[in-house]
Amino acid sequence: KCPVALSRSSVVMSLKLFRHIRCVLPLVKRQFSILSVDNPYSGEVVYSEEMATDDEVRDSFQRSLNCFQTWRHTSLDERISLCKRVVDGMQQDPLMCAEISAQMGKPLSQAYSEGVGCVDRANTMISLAPEALKDHEISTNSEELRRITREPIGPVLCLSPWNYPLLCAVNVIIPAVLSGNTVLVKHSSRTPKCSFHFSDHFRKAGAPDGLVQSILANHSQIASLIENASIAYVSFTGSVEGGRQIQQSASKRFIDVGLELGGKDPAYVSSNADVEKAAIGIVDGSMYNAGQSCCAVERVYVHSSHYERFLELCEREIKKYVLGDPDNAKTTMGPLAQPNAVDFLTEQVEDAIRKGARLICGGKGTTDSTGKGRFFQPTLLADCTHEMDVIINESFGPILPVVQVSSDEEAIQKMNDSDFGLTASIWTCSREHALELCAHLNVGTVFQNRSDSLDPRLPWSGRKDSGKGISLSHLGFAPFSRTKSYNFAPEG
Repeated sequence: KCPVALSRSSVVMSLKLFRHIRCVLPLVKRQFSILSVDNPYSGEVVYSEEMATDDEVRDSFQRSLNCFQTWRHTSLDERISLCKRVVDGMQQDPLMCAEISAQMGKPLSQAYSEGVGCVDRANTMISLAPEALKDHEISTNSEELRRITREPIGPVLCLSPWNYPLLCAVNVIIPAVLSGNTVLVKHSSRTPKCSFHFSDHFRKAGAPDGLVQSILANHSQIASLIENASIAYVSFTGSVEGGRQIQQSASKRFIDVGLELGGKDPAYVSSNADVEKAAIGIVDGSMYNAGQSCCAVERVYVHSSHYERFLELCEREIKKYVLGDPDNAKTTMGPLAQPNAVDFLTEQVEDAIRKGARLICGGKGTTDSTGKGRFFQPTLLADCTHEMDVIINESFGPILPVVQVSSDEEAIQKMNDSDFGLTASIWTCSREHALELCAHLNVGTVFQNRSDSLDPRLPWSGRKDSGKGISLSHLGFAPFSRTKSYNFAPEG
């Protein structure tokens, strides 16, 4: 389903017109660099824009800071009303979803699903705001006053990724604004256009100047903002190395940072699992968005009683995928977003095979039937071990490595044997069994009989190299405000 009001054909037509316009308009030559984005399927340049100058970045921050001085004093009702108008506008935006496909390659159907999820998350956070941000009165036995309030922190910097550019950004923007803050949004250079949709919808909804701004800044400009400006909080979603750099910059000013980084999320198919349902669910959790998700299933541990049958069922499911043009409704897997991804995945597969893995299907870079696109074949690897790079390091692509285990204890030990700790799934017909095993998993989210799923009413957090901090749920407001305690003596 599409969250916008236009038909699918209208959206595709609008997207093609957008691509044409972006390609034929002449660029004004100025004394700074141009950011160009290629379509991962066609290779066409679908977006070109001048990078901001240092002065423009500083000006954007100053506008954000100026706006904060007044926005912080608005009522929660006013903030909620604005955010509801923003959501209404997003639901009528014909290009918000389609441009994701043009910039990073996911099929339009999946881009539409992201738009639906974006709206759902925004509405959920709006509904949670009154309870999450209310004052707390501490009862006493006298006329003393004891109260805890929450106050906005200041300008927030949202650094959002390319794989889910709407979902990851809305996790930050809506609760930050509802908490009384201003936001600077900078998307990955793969999906820079997405940040402009957020700033445009806030502007059209009547937001004051500087409340939510998109910036097209480079790494050094972002580092300078964090280290030298009065940015109050940084939210970063991206690589582990990028997270370390952000943390280092922020540490110079002792400001908080929310880091949503990589994952190597495991699944365990236990002896009492419905193996067919497990295979269908795990393949989908591994291959959705061509595996380009921090919470994709990237390791599977299968009890020996189900091992060969599980491999057969996974191969059946994987071979159903249709690689092709993201604009085509029949396409179920789009091209890989980044140019170096095919080579990286090829190296992981070759390393696994050298170390004893069995290649069941896939394993190579490819194009579609028309010769277009940078695809990687959906891949199934059996007999994997923890000496293989495909088990150790994040793949971020359509590879499913499978490990055979003989017991629950062995599965849990191997699931925890990772530098990452984002999510994990247990596949079993017994909820009691799932609860018992999940208690031993060192991850932020545990699933039973599902994976790669998110409920915005639940907090989203990572452990170890998967990051720190919390987004979503009523707890997701905490990073955007600070507490103030009132401790008053009795009157008189």
